[in-house]
Amino acid sequence: MRSYNLVWFRQDLRISDHSALWHASQNAPCIGLVVLSPQQHLLHDDASIKIDFYLRQLQALKNQLAQLNIPLIIQTVPLWSDIPTAVSQLCTQLSTSHPIQNIYANIELGVNELKRDLQLQQTLNKQGLDLILYHDRTLFPVGSVRNQSMKPYQIFSAFKKYAYQQLSLAIPRCFPSPKPQIAIKLPSEYESTVPNLETWGWAAVPQKQQNLWAVTEQHAQQLLDDFVHQHMQDYQQQRDFPARSGTSRLSAYLNCGVLSIRQCLAAVFASSQGHFHLENIGQQTWLDELLWREFYQHILFDYPKVSQHQPFKDQTAKIVWCNDPAGLAAWQQGQTGIPIVDAGMRQLLHTGWMHNRVRMITAMFLCKNLLIDWRLGEQWFMQHLIDGDLAANNGGWQWCASTGTDAVPYFRIFNPVSQSQKFDPQGDYIRSWLPELAHLDAKHIHEPYAKNPNLKLNYPQPIVDLKQSRLRAIEAFKQL
Repeated sequence: MRSYNLVWFRQDLRISDHSALWHASQNAPCIGLVVLSPQQHLLHDDASIKIDFYLRQLQALKNQLAQLNIPLIIQTVPLWSDIPTAVSQLCTQLSTSHPIQNIYANIELGVNELKRDLQLQQTLNKQGLDLILYHDRTLFPVGSVRNQSMKPYQIFSAFKKYAYQQLSLAIPRCFPSPKPQIAIKLPSEYESTVPNLETWGWAAVPQKQQNLWAVTEQHAQQLLDDFVHQHMQDYQQQRDFPARSGTSRLSAYLNCGVLSIRQCLAAVFASSQGHFHLENIGQQTWLDELLWREFYQHILFDYPKVSQHQPFKDQTAKIVWCNDPAGLAAWQQGQTGIPIVDAGMRQLLHTGWMHNRVRMITAMFLCKNLLIDWRLGEQWFMQHLIDGDLAANNGGWQWCASTGTDAVPYFRIFNPVSQSQKFDPQGDYIRSWLPELAHLDAKHIHEPYAKNPNLKLNYPQPIVDLKQSRLRAIEAFKQL
């Protein structure tokens, strides 16, 4: 009887440049598997818009696999701790008609994910099966990047130097898509449909939000190509201005695995025939941003404490944060009286995304000016971001809070008004999200009550004094 390989798709919903799928298809016909765990998503604060995006892309993947004659089994297992038993039972049930050789998957880096895979590995080994894992989410295998002392890098500049050296030797190549295989007919009980959020009792994502984030690999590849050919050269000059289309907007596709990091790198160096040759500052700046993402993935693996609500810098655990529910709520809803902060928070609520410069401004305002625990902000972002990635989100928040690796010095605190004046000089970004201030001119929109405290606006007064709150934050950190 012919045997088969089971390919477990996770945060890698694509068929092109998919390490596990390509390797599995080289020695046996494949059957696809996706395990959905709604209860685990709640525990991890995953945003509804992010899960909806995943499910829509899952339908696109199912259609693509069907064209390759690869059937897709979709199982729902509420918690990851139950997955080893469920997958083991699936292999046993399939054995009567479609014996499984091995299970192929790409490595996931979180503590819970690694624990889940280890338990599955042990369970499968008892059945004479194996879980074969591949490095796919990063350019360099986690655990392989070490300094001269054989320790993980803790500073980005040193990590970047290492990465540049390795990439100059060889840029990781993309895996080709598998070819169509022989048709496979599974028993009817394995025929699966892709659920939607309502199936789980979750509120549906509005169509208006869905329309902002189209799915399919083809769409993601087109976005990548458009950025590389039309925007990348000016990326360094344009990326910090939230009213302009100066960023790639690819983070949701990278996080869900619709695009791979290798595909992004291939696009960066396509003009140099895949050789490591930087032609302009825009190209280099975007490469550095991809390496920041890489850096935080390696930090997550080498220092798992950061995924367990602990600061990277142990001494910062002693910071006395303010218990300020009203301030937190005002920040969450975009009602702080600081226009650039409120514009960013409303963009997040309306679209599931926020411009990166504004993410830094809003995050630093929360944990420095309001002196509210960065973990509350990290959680809120994860609950609303379509591109919510544990490693990148945690790394960004700990950078802003001065608790993380390579973090901004505690005494360097963004002034949100100055940032607004510099990066949204005409106030166009603010007007797009704060219609109650749309009539103000470029001079007054950044700080509407500064010259006229009694101005009548349907907009709150600032909830905190920026100068005094800055001094309070510096003093709190000095106490360490």
